[in-house]
Amino acid sequence: MAELAALEDPKTREVNERHGDDHGVNLGRLRALAKRLKTDHDLARRLWETGDTAARLLAILISRPKAFERDELDAMVRQARPPKVHDWLVNYVVKKSPHAEELRLAWSADPDPVVASAGWALTTERVAKRPEGLDLAGLLDVIEAEMKDAPGRLQWAMNHCLAQIGIDHAGHRARAIAIGERLEVLKDYPTSPGCTSPFAPVWIDEIVRRRHG
Repeated sequence: MAELAALEDPKTREVNERHGDDHGVNLGRLRALAKRLKTDHDLARRLWETGDTAARLLAILISRPKAFERDELDAMVRQARPPKVHDWLVNYVVKKSPHAEELRLAWSADPDPVVASAGWALTTERVAKRPEGLDLAGLLDVIEAEMKDAPGRLQWAMNHCLAQIGIDHAGHRARAIAIGERLEVLKDYPTSPGCTSPFAPVWIDEIVRRRHG
């Protein structure tokens, strides 16, 4: 904890807090510290228990994803309120867990929109990597009905799923684009030069074009 405190930088904290992340540790330095510590699941659990954002990010990097129990991951995702902690927990831990599919189904319908966004992130992963058995048309129905009024992070996760369906599944592409155009979610999102817009119709067209020339 003392080492993490020594890595704290006020400017980094200022930037992070604008995105809702309450820590001031440069992530490159945090990764270097994790590399030195190597995998240490017991330490990861103790770091998580501190409730400190930087400590939790470090915990995620040195944990053993398959060692967490299902209920433990469920509790952790409910505690992970800062966006970066939530994002890393889902991407670096839950996606590698044997409980991922069970949690995906449980979380997607959760009344807490941040928890539901984790369920949608896991669904997007399946759309891209293991779509067998998914009801893609049914997912588009839910997105069409609920995305427009969904709170921020949940809306973002549903939008990513919408784009992924359009990118990876040609049979659903026209409908995915049409839903995006009608709902206009993230249409005016400021995009840096060289970056792809998160507005689903543009995102789908851009990635399909890159893939197929």
